[in-house]
Amino acid sequence: MIGWLIALAIIVLLAVLPLGVSAIYDTGGPLVRWMLGPFRGNLYPKEKKEKPEKQKKDKSKKTSKTKAKNESTEKEKKGGNVSDFFPLVDLILDFLRDFFSRKLRVKKLELDLVLAGDDPCDLAVNYGRAWAALGNLIPVLERFLVIKKRDMQVRCGFTADKTLIYARADLTITVGRLLAVALRHGIRILSEFLKITKLRKGGAVK
Repeated sequence: MIGWLIALAIIVLLAVLPLGVSAIYDTGGPLVRWMLGPFRGNLYPKEKKEKPEKQKKDKSKKTSKTKAKNESTEKEKKGGNVSDFFPLVDLILDFLRDFFSRKLRVKKLELDLVLAGDDPCDLAVNYGRAWAALGNLIPVLERFLVIKKRDMQVRCGFTADKTLIYARADLTITVGRLLAVALRHGIRILSEFLKITKLRKGGAVK
């Protein structure tokens, strides 16, 4: 009887345990990390595993590099090509629609859009349109999501040769709710990430 109660307690704990996903898009492409309580790890891209001998020799070196990379990710928010970001938008919106009635919690929402253009007039028009689009989008997001921290901005890059975007969303939800839609959307999103990676390596996508 005690064993069944322990098993039931574990199941209930897993069902209500907050599970988080941190999605970042910048100059290095998409990065998705999972968070389960105090635990963290990469969903995409996967961290490369090294041989045991090499791991022992380069442990301290790898630790310092990983720390420097994480600090760089937090400080330098460099955008990636906006044309690669658009195919992900529809998939992300489809994913979020399944959580609209469940009040998905967004711990951090960041967007930094740098508009490129050498014509000040055109750039001013695009700047106004971008802010108008954000102005319409934000109330919709806040209607269905609990956004704890928000930082969204649009800037003009007079010397930039292409429009860049940096986007980050840290989402949390209970394990029980997430399992209902994970299989449905996970394969589609992963497939799109793989296409972007293949294009960046110079490959052709069928």
